[in-house]
Amino acid sequence: MSLTPPTDAELDVMIRARLAAIGIDLDQLPAGTEPDPETGSPGRDTALAGLRSFVRTTIVPLAAYQFAAPGPESDHAALAQQISPPALFPSIDIERQSR
Repeated sequence: MSLTPPTDAELDVMIRARLAAIGIDLDQLPAGTEPDPETGSPGRDTALAGLRSFVRTTIVPLAAYQFAAPGPESDHAALAQQISPPALFPSIDIERQSR
């Protein structure tokens, strides 16, 4: 069973939620497709169209990426750094700071 691609409306909800989570409100952009003449900011519809295009063309290739098969022993340390990113940025790791 193949997955049904998301609609524009579904992608808009996901994009707005992801941006809101990091403090970006697309409603601050001018409505429509015309850029703001004073600031040059893109219109809200233009910005959402660009973000939808980015999500549709970038997420699938990124999700399909796989690390290269194990090669020479010298590559293992470099590959191990890429596979397991830290869970918390060290400066905000409370457990580590309290020891």
